Amino acid sequence: MCKVFVLDTEKQPLDPIHSAQARQLLRNGKAAIFKRFPFTIILKELRRDSTVSQLRLKIDPGAKTTGIAIVNDITGEVVFAAELKHRGLAIRDALTSRRQLRRSRRNRKTRYRQPRFLNRTHPKGWLAPSLQSRVENIKTWVERLCKLAPIEAIASELVRFDMQLMRHPKIQGKEYQQGTLAGYETREYLLEKWGRRCAYCGVKDLPLQVEHVHPRAKGGSNSITNLALSCEKCNTKKGAKDIKDFLKKDPLKLSRILKQCQKPLADAAAVNTTRFALLNALKETGLPIETGSGGLTKFNRSQQHLPKTHWLDAACVGESTPLLKIKGIKPLLITANGHGTRQSCRTDKFGFPNRHCSRTKFHLSFQTGDIVKAAVTNGKKVGEYIGRIATRATGSFNISTKNGLVQGISHKNCKHIHKKDGYSYAQ
Repeated sequence: MCKVFVLDTEKQPLDPIHSAQARQLLRNGKAAIFKRFPFTIILKELRRDSTVSQLRLKIDPGAKTTGIAIVNDITGEVVFAAELKHRGLAIRDALTSRRQLRRSRRNRKTRYRQPRFLNRTHPKGWLAPSLQSRVENIKTWVERLCKLAPIEAIASELVRFDMQLMRHPKIQGKEYQQGTLAGYETREYLLEKWGRRCAYCGVKDLPLQVEHVHPRAKGGSNSITNLALSCEKCNTKKGAKDIKDFLKKDPLKLSRILKQCQKPLADAAAVNTTRFALLNALKETGLPIETGSGGLTKFNRSQQHLPKTHWLDAACVGESTPLLKIKGIKPLLITANGHGTRQSCRTDKFGFPNRHCSRTKFHLSFQTGDIVKAAVTNGKKVGEYIGRIATRATGSFNISTKNGLVQGISHKNCKHIHKKDGYSYAQ
């Protein structure tokens, strides 16, 4: 398990402690629960002799999921780990749906309205909302964790894949072209691009080799667009043949492979697009920033024989990575859900008004999405229920528990456990 964050009476972060110590402090009345996710306690008595270790927050930004880890650089202990799932695809789909509805309305025979203002220009540094949300998610959690732990430095992957270098391998000036890290960037990119399977037979869970689609013997280059993954059997069988000769009996597969070779990796493009916006957001914290490449992260993880997960990738970011202690660590799984919608009227599939939405979010100090504990002592629904609520103005709430939906629970029986913050949590 991850360690428990501790705050002193003035809400200043102290060294995280083992969960058994936290339980003892809570049992003896020396501390109270400050936050459920991530679990944090606050001391009731001032401790002036408390020592504080210097911790480093490490981030492995991803297009869909970002790994987060807090590491003690001296001992190598991973204090906290989390995997943050972004909602970029959901935002993209919502914007696409809105755009389709608006275009549909404009194409109908309706009265013409003059444009009110020019809204087609973007300010400098603008990112698409689906990309900006990734930066904001990471920024939010960096700020939260800096308030809960004594973090003295930050390490982050700045470039996951250097696309320019992989297209033109002879470009100079990059340190990881030479020495031990040579080839790590390219191989990791190809594993992502080809789905970690052989391009020719589709086999998985076998050692894969980097293979030239157009052989070097016949003028093929080392560009990333001429590389694929192949199992040993297919690589031996293909040899120095041109791919058109090797797959002349299977034109569909030939067409698919040639198309995939030229197709860029969408996730890599998304990460590369947001890298400097994220770096600037991290610099605003005022903490020292260390950056590293994706190849260096994979090298650090391979040297310590660690499995590939998002939080372990985060723990291995940067040259400062010590020998990690990860025994018993279970990452907190965080999913970005957003804070609802400002939409005041929902539409049917044709874009016509269907149902008007209430603008009131809070009912009787609760809002939909809060995690509550409800203790019902009388009536048909006697019991204790824990889960997220859906509120009504009448005060009769629904609770989504792990055993299903419970309806008609009075607000008088509900007690806050964790207020809605735009994220859902799991272990």
